[in-house]
Amino acid sequence: MRALPYRGVARIALDIDSTLHHYWDLLEGIAMERYGVALPYAEQRDWGITGLEREQLIAAVEETHSDENIEGAEPYEGAVDAVRRWHGAGHWIHVTSHRREVCAPATKRWLEATGIPYHDLHCSFDKISRCVELEIDLLVDDSPVNIERAREHGMLAATISHPWNERLLDRDGVIGAPSWPELERRVDEALART
Repeated sequence: MRALPYRGVARIALDIDSTLHHYWDLLEGIAMERYGVALPYAEQRDWGITGLEREQLIAAVEETHSDENIEGAEPYEGAVDAVRRWHGAGHWIHVTSHRREVCAPATKRWLEATGIPYHDLHCSFDKISRCVELEIDLLVDDSPVNIERAREHGMLAATISHPWNERLLDRDGVIGAPSWPELERRVDEALART
């Protein structure tokens, strides 16, 4: 990781789905209801979801990003408090999601309703380019693709551990933890060292 531009202050990017809230139950529920296909969480060992055809997967993900589903998401225990503490410590918070731009208003309402503070919100399918543009120091994301791309650009990466990203945990520059309180502690330690 590159040195922080100001002592103790980082530019942090936060993903939403499967990072700030548990997303998989919603996606699996929609896949089961629409297509009769179970997507067991524990069996999702890689980033590809092969139980659905590509068009089915796109439709299911789009439904998870309806205003109602976005606004009904429950944050992981400890996530809101961690982000509040980072924000209160002066870290710059960028919220980024692989959601269509039309999802931004509902996403803003969710962030406000949950009390997650942020400086910038970006909904797009290329979050890493935006993170590079914003000179992000730390990306918190569940996607192995995004974690690896962030590392290629010199960013520290952190994630809540999931079956699909376990192989990346605790590699050089990748912080993993089973819960937000533990993730916050480990991220704070890493930021203090830079």
